[in-house]
Amino acid sequence: MEAPAYAPSLRLLHWLIALLVLSVWPLGFMIKFVRDEVKLDFYMLHESLGFIVLWLMLVRIGARLSKGAPQGLTTGIEHYVATAVHVLLYLFLIVMPVTGFLATNAHGFPLQWFGLFRVWSPIDKAPEIAPVFSMIHEWSSWILLALFALHIAGVIFHHVIRRDGTLYRIL
Repeated sequence: MEAPAYAPSLRLLHWLIALLVLSVWPLGFMIKFVRDEVKLDFYMLHESLGFIVLWLMLVRIGARLSKGAPQGLTTGIEHYVATAVHVLLYLFLIVMPVTGFLATNAHGFPLQWFGLFRVWSPIDKAPEIAPVFSMIHEWSSWILLALFALHIAGVIFHHVIRRDGTLYRIL
């Protein structure tokens, strides 16, 4: 079955964000395993790329609201599951960078975006709430990984089992 494709801007944003997340998530996971001499470099790269994810997600949400999504191929429960996974992906792709940004600021390490300039934050060093932001950020990373796995399972289901045109809508 032929399915209408997403707008080119939405396809580009999808793949840019996917590439960034597939870079940011492993960087964040590896930080606790790297030597202290390079730990701050890993943090700076992780946070700077995560900050880009936040802004691209905001642009993506705006583009999605203005352009909409093409009619899907799913119905019934499949449609509701796909919609829920996409909404949760969007939500956690906002929650992750926001809580990470707030956590580092609350821990007393304001974001120096790629070492070029300091990014303004609504909070300064606040050790009493820093662990809360860190916990939300860490749990969100695992939730995001699970949502990513569900998303990939959906891609495989549609492309390999159903053999419909769902994958080609975003390529």
